[in-house]
Amino acid sequence: MSTSGRSTETVIEIRNLSKVYRDFWGRPKVKALNALSLDVRKGEVFGLLGPNGSGKTTTLKLLLGLLFPTEGEITILGRSAADVAKNERIGYLPEESYLYRFLNAYETLDFYGRLFDMPASQRKERSEKLLDLVKLAPQARHRQLKEYSKGMTRRIGVAQALINDPDLVMLDEPTSGLDPLGNRDMKDLILDLKKQGKTVLMCSHLLADVQDVCDRIAILYGGELKVMGRVDELLKAQDETQILSSKLSDEAIRDIEAVLKKHGADMLKVDQPTANLEDLFLKTVQESRDRPGHRTVKDGAAS
Repeated sequence: MSTSGRSTETVIEIRNLSKVYRDFWGRPKVKALNALSLDVRKGEVFGLLGPNGSGKTTTLKLLLGLLFPTEGEITILGRSAADVAKNERIGYLPEESYLYRFLNAYETLDFYGRLFDMPASQRKERSEKLLDLVKLAPQARHRQLKEYSKGMTRRIGVAQALINDPDLVMLDEPTSGLDPLGNRDMKDLILDLKKQGKTVLMCSHLLADVQDVCDRIAILYGGELKVMGRVDELLKAQDETQILSSKLSDEAIRDIEAVLKKHGADMLKVDQPTANLEDLFLKTVQESRDRPGHRTVKDGAAS
């Protein structure tokens, strides 16, 4: 842990990672990732952003060992990504949850618990705890998943991703299909996972959600890293300064540059105003189109 309170222990290390998809004859077809390098630190919520086709899903599959890189190295939880044993410490929620439609919530979690060789008593206790955690209504827990709405399916998908009490949780579009209340519950759950000391890597197109929960983000475009850093630092308007004061009269506003204190107003805050993550995202995509080699990395790493 650094003196600033930020963890310096890395859970994911990606170095010069490239992935080329080839056609039937082995010819290069699509370069999904190009020389990607980034770290995800222990206990943080890290957002991986980018438009469709930017390489987010490819990155997740490479981390899980479902794909093999063309070039570069990945270390995850101290092991190579190709080491399947490391997946016992990972929870994964894909963008589309592939669950057995004819099982109910309890049977679903019991099935995944068996995959981790959990004893029956532990599976039962863990299932009850997780269904409460994701706030799946008690009357829905004995119904077959084929009767679930998309939001309910998302909740049970998150529960199965946490059945093994993972150290690293990877969430692909975790709030997809949730109503505003469910969306808030999901964000609270992610923040709770962070409080428990878990590391969360999430992908999302809902930029307001990312801004609410993520400590750091990386924005990909065309398979390349374009922006990385702490959310609060990236969103600061570097060329502007704002002054926040108590309520002022019209006369005080006219004279504010010279006589703010004379009119009895307290200077409460001097800071750089921030944009929002959606503005940063759209600006990054546009700049990536206009200036292919341009990138901004504000990592905020402790020296």
